Amino acid sequence: MQKNNKKFLHYGHTVKACFVAYIVQAIVNNFVPLLFLIFQSTYQIPLSEITLLITFNFVIQLSVDLLAARFVDKIGYRISIVLAHVMSALGLVLLAVLPEVLPNAFAGLLLAVMVYAIGGGLLEVLVSPIVESCPTDNKETAMSMLHSFYCWGHVGVVLLSTLFFTMFGAGNWRILALLWAAVPALNCLVFLRVPIYNLLEEGDPGMSMKDLFANKMFWVIMLLMVCAGASEQAVSQWASTFAESGLKVSKTVGDLAGPMFFAILMGTSRFFYGKYGERIDLIKFMKLSSVLCVASYFLISLSPFPALSLVGCGLCGLSVGILWPGSFSIASQVIPRGGTVLFALLALGGDIGCSGGPTFAGMVSSAAKGDLHMGILAAVIFPLLMLLGTTIVKSARVGNGRKDEGAAAH
Repeated sequence: MQKNNKKFLHYGHTVKACFVAYIVQAIVNNFVPLLFLIFQSTYQIPLSEITLLITFNFVIQLSVDLLAARFVDKIGYRISIVLAHVMSALGLVLLAVLPEVLPNAFAGLLLAVMVYAIGGGLLEVLVSPIVESCPTDNKETAMSMLHSFYCWGHVGVVLLSTLFFTMFGAGNWRILALLWAAVPALNCLVFLRVPIYNLLEEGDPGMSMKDLFANKMFWVIMLLMVCAGASEQAVSQWASTFAESGLKVSKTVGDLAGPMFFAILMGTSRFFYGKYGERIDLIKFMKLSSVLCVASYFLISLSPFPALSLVGCGLCGLSVGILWPGSFSIASQVIPRGGTVLFALLALGGDIGCSGGPTFAGMVSSAAKGDLHMGILAAVIFPLLMLLGTTIVKSARVGNGRKDEGAAAH
């Protein structure tokens, strides 16, 4: 049986399972926000408590990012990735069950979020290094293609959930939660069978956290990750607002039009590099994307026409697509012995950026008497720092190349 598994299952199946794993992460991150109004009306939960679900999800995932660096290598990638899918599926099932059976519905929702957030945090740490370890022809394009599936998952969750609610009514959301839970449950079975490769050479323990902290390039790459997350979310979180004001549509349509427009173009950018990246220099593409991101921020914040601000949101989605997966690829090239610890810390940095970007934009907007345009204008610092970071990486790689040439000449 093992022989047959080796014959029929290879790294291509592992990569495809990882694609589905990022769809799973899109489900656990984007399904529950669609239910906020339902929770509010069904369980009489105030909006202040409902927003706590987002914060709780974020805090749990951050904690998992940090803890995973210590335990993933000890228990192994297969057990860890299977556990991630089990927790994701279980959390979605509990979402449909616990609010009904516990005396306090909000406590039930909080417990369900905690369970699937553990799964989501593990997925964020594990999926990229599993793909990186596969013997693919071009790891940079594989990484970009992988991350595009999070975007397609996001779009799919919003579209299919909206279609379900239209056909069967929002009151049947528990059935939909169980249907979404089937995706991680089935992909879990796939990860029990597909081959999983070692990120490092056998016997190589990789770098410790202390080693990474002593590496100057690690901090440059962490800057890239924080800025990638911040550049993306500072606009993404406010996309529906611009859609409402620009298109003069209802909040429901705005929620669909704004974030989906952003996600589709972000996915397109990642898919483009995943398809044609072998012919494109990654650093140059990231620098060009950073410049385009700066331009999109100016268009959003300075345009006198709301519809143009919405176009700027889409342009921002297109520009930030490569920044997150590109930073992962750069990290693998610059710090090849980073191992799981490196990927866990990069996920942590990205999540800090995802939280810090919209928070910073919101704080500046509040100081400017609620003017969101001023918040986005101030957040242009993130793509500018991204441009600086990629320039430093480019200079370091050129310098190392010259040293190598000199050593070869001797």
